[in-house]
Amino acid sequence: MATTENPPSDRPAAGTGPKRIVVVGGVAGGMSAAARARRLDETAEIVVLERGEHVSYANCGLPYYVGGEITDPAALLVQTPESLRAALALDVRTGHDVVGLDPRARTVTVRRTAGTEQVAYDALVLAPGAQASRPPLPGLDSPRVRTLRTVPDALELRGAVRDGARHAVVLGAGFIGVEAAEALAQQGLEVAVVELAPHPLPPFEDELAQLVADELRRLGVAVHTGVAAESVVHEAERDTVVLADGTRLAADLVVLATGVRPDTSVFEAAGVACERGAVVVDAHGRTSVPGVWAVGDATVSTDPVTGARRPVALAGPANRAGRLVADDILRPGTARPIPDPVGTAIVRVGSLTAALTGANRAALETAGIAYRTVHLHPNQHAGYFPGAGQVHLLLHLGADDGRLLGAQAVGADGVDKRIDVLATAIRAGMTAGDLIDLDLAYSPPYGQAKDPVNLAGMLAQNVLDGTLRLWYAQDVDAVLSGALVLDVRSKAEFVTGHLPGALNVPHTELRERLAEVRAEAAGRPVRVLCASGVRSAIAHRVLTQSGLDSASLSGGTLTLRAALGPRAAELLTADGPA
Repeated sequence: MATTENPPSDRPAAGTGPKRIVVVGGVAGGMSAAARARRLDETAEIVVLERGEHVSYANCGLPYYVGGEITDPAALLVQTPESLRAALALDVRTGHDVVGLDPRARTVTVRRTAGTEQVAYDALVLAPGAQASRPPLPGLDSPRVRTLRTVPDALELRGAVRDGARHAVVLGAGFIGVEAAEALAQQGLEVAVVELAPHPLPPFEDELAQLVADELRRLGVAVHTGVAAESVVHEAERDTVVLADGTRLAADLVVLATGVRPDTSVFEAAGVACERGAVVVDAHGRTSVPGVWAVGDATVSTDPVTGARRPVALAGPANRAGRLVADDILRPGTARPIPDPVGTAIVRVGSLTAALTGANRAALETAGIAYRTVHLHPNQHAGYFPGAGQVHLLLHLGADDGRLLGAQAVGADGVDKRIDVLATAIRAGMTAGDLIDLDLAYSPPYGQAKDPVNLAGMLAQNVLDGTLRLWYAQDVDAVLSGALVLDVRSKAEFVTGHLPGALNVPHTELRERLAEVRAEAAGRPVRVLCASGVRSAIAHRVLTQSGLDSASLSGGTLTLRAALGPRAAELLTADGPA
C-alpha cells in the first residue's frame, strides 16, 4: 500500500536553514551529517532512512568479532535509533529502503514492510554507501558464500564457525579480505586466500606486500596470488572453489571480498550525475540536483596527488565529509570545503601492521608524474632500548621538487605513528627537506633522536641533490649483466646469501681496498649493496669521490629479498665468499 507522508512541518527553522533534512543511509557519512545538523539547528526535522536494521555500527570492527577478539556483538552497535532519538532528537527509521527520488517534488520513495510511502525533504543527504562487488563467477549463489559488510554478515560468519566450518576460502586479498583471513585463521580454520593481483593488498608495492604474504603464511593461511577463481562448485558436504590454474580448494564457507561498488543506481536513474556509478559532488558535497548533497563511499573524490577521480571507501573521510555537508546545508556562507582524501589506510596482519598514504607507483605512472623512491629500515625506537624492531618504510617523492607523493610502511610497531605523520605531510605539501626539520617527540621507548620520518627526509634529500645515487631491486638482472656488484656487508653476512659474482669488501675495509675494486670493475659501473642501505650509502660516497661510477641499492638486501619474493632463494647463493 502506498502512502504519502505529511510534508515538512511548519515550525520555523533556525535562521535560513531547511525545515526538514532527510538523510538516506546511516553509519559513517549519513549519521555524521545528521548529528552535526542537529547540533547546529534544534528546530529542524532530521529524518534518517536506513535500509538495514542497524543505523550506526562499527563496520571496521566486524572482522575482529569474527575472529573472537570482540566477544559481544552489542559492542559493534555505536548507536541505536532509541539512543539517537534521546540524545539528538533524530527520527531514525530502520527497515526503510529508498527506491526512488523525485527531485522536482522533493520527495523520496521508501519501501518498507507495510508498503511504500513518499517522504518529503527540504534538504536531502545521500549516504547510501557501497555494495559488495559480485563478479560473474558461477556458483556465487551458494548458501556458503558470505560477505563481510554488515553486522548480520559478521553474525552469520561467527555462526558458521560455531556450526563446525573447518575450511574457508577468501576471494580477494584487499584490506577486508586479509582481515577476514586472519580472523578465520584465529578461529582455527584452514584458510586460503585468492587474489588476482600479484600479491595481497594490491595498493601496496611488491617489496612491502611480500612481507604481508609471508606473515599470512606464518599464520597458516594458504596464499594464492596472480590467479583468478573460476567457479564455486556447490556440493552436499562442502563447496569447492576452482582456480584458473586448476587448484581446487575445499570450502565450508566462502568469503567474497573482491571489492565494492557505489550503491547509487536509484539516484542516478533520477538524474543525479554519476561517474562510473559514483555520485559527482562539488567541494561542499552538492550534487547536480538542487537541494541534494552526497557523502561517503558512493561519491567521487579527486586524488590530491595524481588528480585521478575515484571513490574512496574509508570511514574517516566519510565521517568528516558528513560533518562538512551539514555545515553547508545550515551555514552555507562559512562552511569549509571537503578536502580530497589522500587514501590513508592501515591493517593488522598477525604480528605486523601495514599502512599507506598517498599515491603508489602504478598511480604515479598512470598520471605521468616523475618520481623518485627511497627505502629504509630504521628501528621504531632507540636500538638500545628493549623491543626495538624495524619499520620497513618506502617513500615516493616528486623527481623535481622533492614533494612527498606517497608512503607505505610495514612493521611490528610504530607503523601507524609514521604513516600518520607522513599523511599530514602530504596534506601540507611538504618536501623531503621539510621532513628533516619536523620536530617529533623523542624518548628511547618511543622513537629515536632521528625519527624514521626525519631519516626518510635525509635519505630522500640526499637522493634529490645527488649526494646519493640509487639502484633498485627491479634492476637486478641488468646490474648482474653489466656491472660489478660490490657487497659491503661483513663476511659472516655475505656467506648467508649473496648475488652471483659479487665482490665482498666490508665497508670498513673499502678505503684500503679501492685498487682491488677498481681492478675488478675493469671499467664497469659499481653497484653497491648491504643489508639495509646504510653501509652501502657510506661506501657509495667513498667510491664516487674516487672517480668510480657508483650507486647504492635502495633498501639493501632486505628490500631485494622482499621484491624478488620466491626468486630470492635461487638468486641469492650461500656458497661462501666470492
